[in-house]
Amino acid sequence: MKAKKGEENFRSDCPISSALDLFGDKWSLLIIRDLVYFGERTFKDFSGAAEKISSARLADRLCKLESLDLLIKSNHPTNKKVYLYTLTPKGMDLFPVVAEYVKWSNKYLNDHIAEPAKEFAQNLEKDRENTLNQFMKR
Repeated sequence: MKAKKGEENFRSDCPISSALDLFGDKWSLLIIRDLVYFGERTFKDFSGAAEKISSARLADRLCKLESLDLLIKSNHPTNKKVYLYTLTPKGMDLFPVVAEYVKWSNKYLNDHIAEPAKEFAQNLEKDRENTLNQFMKR
């Protein structure tokens, strides 16, 4: 049976497990990345990401993030067929978690990650607070 909004089914009382129960799939974290780091705002924007999320899975994750009050869906001001997605303060609080993935990847997967990600990771190492604030205040 699917839980109602605010009545999530958690596997345990471990904070890591509980957080993963809510938003721990890769697609949710990539949507948060796209919203903050790349400034993506529409379904079409997200579906164009290099990771190639399917339309059905993307729609499901956007609904899930909205139901968790991590993002807000609003009407586009000029196109009634398009919705804009924005992180709530609760959702924005997850961006530092995503940034830590970037730092870890820069340290251990450096030969594989893109140059802008390496630069972001280096900036996080030098001045984490200001680097995060650059993106979180957008």
